[in-house]
Amino acid sequence: MPIVAPSLLSANFLNLQADCELLNKSEADWYHLDVMDGVFVPNISFGPMLIHFFRKATAKTCDVHLMIEKPERYLTAFKEAGADIITVHAEACIHLHRTIQQIKELGIKAGVALNPHTPVASLTNVIRDIDLVCLMSVNPGFGGQQFIPSTLPKITELKKLISQYNSAALIEVDGGVTLENAPSIIEAGADVLVAGNTVFKSKDPLQTIASLKRMGTNT
Repeated sequence: MPIVAPSLLSANFLNLQADCELLNKSEADWYHLDVMDGVFVPNISFGPMLIHFFRKATAKTCDVHLMIEKPERYLTAFKEAGADIITVHAEACIHLHRTIQQIKELGIKAGVALNPHTPVASLTNVIRDIDLVCLMSVNPGFGGQQFIPSTLPKITELKKLISQYNSAALIEVDGGVTLENAPSIIEAGADVLVAGNTVFKSKDPLQTIASLKRMGTNT
């Protein structure tokens, strides 16, 4: 079964406690927490302070996705806020390998995200050092976008790279994941589904999360 990681970017920020309680009693595995700086992506979301409160609200894994320039400046702050996984963008890191090492030295898991235009082959020299690869299936910055179909062969290519180098990295897909396309995403090789609007705009979020979890048993 896939790991389901609802994106809190789509939650109700006037009532975050209720949405956290909903996720805590759901079959969701992770909290996916999108940090945006208005520079790397054309949007601003939240920072370590809010992640500190999410950490207090849950025992589930806090999967922190840094869509920011020079993320190495803030790794310690996000670790101290409660991140279990920190994912940085390959496009935002001049010294990607060094940044991965810095995350690992903090005692947490390291992920690398790739924008839609960035080739999988760019990870060849770090694939054995990372715990997670986040493939962006939309252009990052905003929720509610449509899934980019060319992500599917990219997932398959990444799966082959992971196998070739005997890496333990999980494949996370972020953007436009729905109940309709999730089976194809899992079949292509994804391990983690990030779902924002699909969960929080659903009439029955608990059932939607349960349905996403069961996708893996139908492929």
